[in-house]
Amino acid sequence: MSRMSEQLPEYAERVLEVAERIPPGRVMTYGDVAEWLGEGGPRQVGRVMALFGGAVPWWRVVRADGVPLPGSELRALEHYRAEATPLRSTPAGGPRLDMRRARWDGDEAHI
Repeated sequence: MSRMSEQLPEYAERVLEVAERIPPGRVMTYGDVAEWLGEGGPRQVGRVMALFGGAVPWWRVVRADGVPLPGSELRALEHYRAEATPLRSTPAGGPRLDMRRARWDGDEAHI
């Protein structure tokens, strides 16, 4: 396996910077991040988070439906509860993010 370069691709670096700016208890969707950057789309943001997101608060960049990332639900829920991120119950019984209350618009004034 080849060693990754010390430099992240520029787009990945920008996505990770946005993830780091999201305040505790708030979230942005993959599409929100792409829109805020004015570049790429939800899939590109998701790819960056999958490859490089482990060093940033990855649980704050989410799917638009508010369902925790499959395979990381328990770890994400621990973070959401610790940060008092708004959650709601689903008919199936599993917690889901309350997107109406948890979503952050990227405005620094809302930090």
